[in-house]
Amino acid sequence: MVQISLSCFLQKNTRLSLDNISKIFSKILPIYWAFLTYMLLKPGEENHEYWFMFNGIDKFLHVSIFAMLGFCFISTFPKIKFLYFFQIILIYAFLTEILQEEMKLGRSMETLDIVADTIGCLIGYYIYKALIKRYF
Repeated sequence: MVQISLSCFLQKNTRLSLDNISKIFSKILPIYWAFLTYMLLKPGEENHEYWFMFNGIDKFLHVSIFAMLGFCFISTFPKIKFLYFFQIILIYAFLTEILQEEMKLGRSMETLDIVADTIGCLIGYYIYKALIKRYF
């Protein structure tokens, strides 16, 4: 009897915690997504060499920013099916690359950017799932 009530209590608190996480990320996601869209579509600039720059930093940044986007998205919509999650992020990645090419603002469409974006969103998704599995 005590075991069952403790289990129900923990399950209810876990659900409340996940709902709170979802509410927090529902505020963060639109801001991050708008900022990301701006950064991906703003006019290209001449890159200066800095000490921290290395060959492939562009792809590393794409993986990183899309990992954060994937994490925020799945945190906001934890009950979304994986296929829908993946399609939404992938469509966004394709659209931003196509718009970079069409807007003629010094940016160009790169297939490897889409690959990096896809890898990044999957990393964000699986980090979220691993954290939920471990802590909830």
